Amino acid sequence: MSNASPSTANRTLHRLPNSAYRPREYLTEAEVDRLIDAARKRGRNGARDAAAILLAYRHGLRAAELCSLRWVQVDLRHGRLHVNRAKGGAESVHPLRGPELRALRPLQGSSPYVFVTEAGTPVTTSWFLRMVQRTGQAAKLPFQVHPHMLRHSTGYKLANDGHDTRSLAHYLGHRNLQSTARYTALALDRFAKFWGD
Repeated sequence: MSNASPSTANRTLHRLPNSAYRPREYLTEAEVDRLIDAARKRGRNGARDAAAILLAYRHGLRAAELCSLRWVQVDLRHGRLHVNRAKGGAESVHPLRGPELRALRPLQGSSPYVFVTEAGTPVTTSWFLRMVQRTGQAAKLPFQVHPHMLRHSTGYKLANDGHDTRSLAHYLGHRNLQSTARYTALALDRFAKFWGD
């Protein structure tokens, strides 16, 4: 890998490509589990932080979508999450499974927002970035992580599980299938039947 410092030419900052900072832009399921475990053990707000990472991963949430998540979007009784997508993405309703339900129930409070600070205000995208980065270091992941990697991890996990591109696009709120194709391109079983010997 090359030096991961941005370079300057003519007083303009040029960011290096992502490959200079980390080998890939997604986490494996085991790495996400390590991240969630590390979050749970960090500080007074471990349950909130672990739940934020879990929801971002399980539902492919962008940082802004997670931080603006309100309790009116969450139906704990019937296990449903109404996902309002940012960036013009298509809204959808996702099932909430046992791990998410168990993570969300203790967070219920007086705020209309699901994820709040100790002062009761909604968390911000910069908070989510710092929390994920610090948690990645605490989990001793071999490279620096950022929140959008959780969304990419969702795509790769579901593509590897064999879900079709169109269903995956709807789940992630993509209006263009080309945005989703990147996940199916790296699916493990994509070439499994090519040389059958």
